[in-house]
Amino acid sequence: MQPKVVTIGLGYIGLPTSALIANNNIPVHGVDISQHVVDTINAGKIHIVEPDLDEAVANAVKNGYLKADTKPVIADTYLVVVPTPFKGNHEPDISYVKAATKVLIPLLKEGDLYIIESTSPIGTTEKMMEYIFSERPELENKIYLAYCPERVLPGNVMYELVHNDRVIGGVNKESTEKALEFYRQFVKGDLHPTNARTAEMCKLTENSSRDVQIAFANELSLICDKAGINVWELIQLANKHPRVNILQPGCGVGGHCIAVDPYFIVADFPMESRIIAQARATNNYKSFWCAEKIKTARLEFELKQGRQPSIAIMGLAFKPNIDDLRESPAIHIAERVLQDSGDADLFIVEPNVQEHKIFKLTDYKDAVKKADIIVFLVAHNEFKKLEIADDKIVIDFCGVKL
Repeated sequence: MQPKVVTIGLGYIGLPTSALIANNNIPVHGVDISQHVVDTINAGKIHIVEPDLDEAVANAVKNGYLKADTKPVIADTYLVVVPTPFKGNHEPDISYVKAATKVLIPLLKEGDLYIIESTSPIGTTEKMMEYIFSERPELENKIYLAYCPERVLPGNVMYELVHNDRVIGGVNKESTEKALEFYRQFVKGDLHPTNARTAEMCKLTENSSRDVQIAFANELSLICDKAGINVWELIQLANKHPRVNILQPGCGVGGHCIAVDPYFIVADFPMESRIIAQARATNNYKSFWCAEKIKTARLEFELKQGRQPSIAIMGLAFKPNIDDLRESPAIHIAERVLQDSGDADLFIVEPNVQEHKIFKLTDYKDAVKKADIIVFLVAHNEFKKLEIADDKIVIDFCGVKL
């Protein structure tokens, strides 16, 4: 079956997107640099945790509409869904996008549609257009290029890919319309046309807004801790106001979107993005503050009991009920606690992950039984059902025991 769509990147967004398109009877050739990922998908299985994705991939592979490979092939539409991390100085790194584009350039032909879905700095789509035309000048004004960011919530990706509105921006009106036609085949949400630069900025704006809102909640938690106020009760009461909707604090902000995207704005517009930059600083500081609170609790236990406490670190994912550890503040906290723990017993828990390259993982029920100090970093559903003995010290940074 000749592929109509090639997807570069089969991760947390690329694979669900590929499966969705394939289940609409559109042949998809998915590409990933990992042979393990490719083999797993071609066996009708998945390498990430996401509800309903396993069934979608199994059906698409069984019906012959989804195939994975390490190399792309000729198609009509090409989706770039690769990571866009930042460098050590928090400058955005679009090298993965460029590398994906490079392997596609020899395959492009007149009338093809090239779309970037990766979160990108403003102007990335235009840069890739210039790159493509510098290598293939005969294609100028003969192919379509657009940007369309995803806006899905991990844990509900398969539903939201279909039903959420999408913002679609082409490098020209013709490209925008061509991309709209493509997404109409499988998206039921409204499609909002714009230009590529606005679409790129829209994605960054959405996640920066969330980051600022979370920073406000995290800042409140710092103030309330110092003032002796229950922050959870405070927010609940404040939200009774008809025009107030304060989010819940946590141990920081993680994930490959909210914890990263604001830097794309700050890097290009440092003088104009002061609130956005401060929100990033506040949310980063919160994980450091949490680690210090755990250290203080450990020292207080030693002074009172005359021995080192055993500590359970509950959760490593960047949000509840998923296996995604990218940019997770819980990881940074666990690392700091591990460095400071000395010979103390430390139980690291993440029920959504089978193993970790750094931490030895412990069953969450066993950890709670064995630990003197129980630290909740992620509000996984399993943790909310736990019965904890009265003699345990509980530090709840995410509202598990509200």
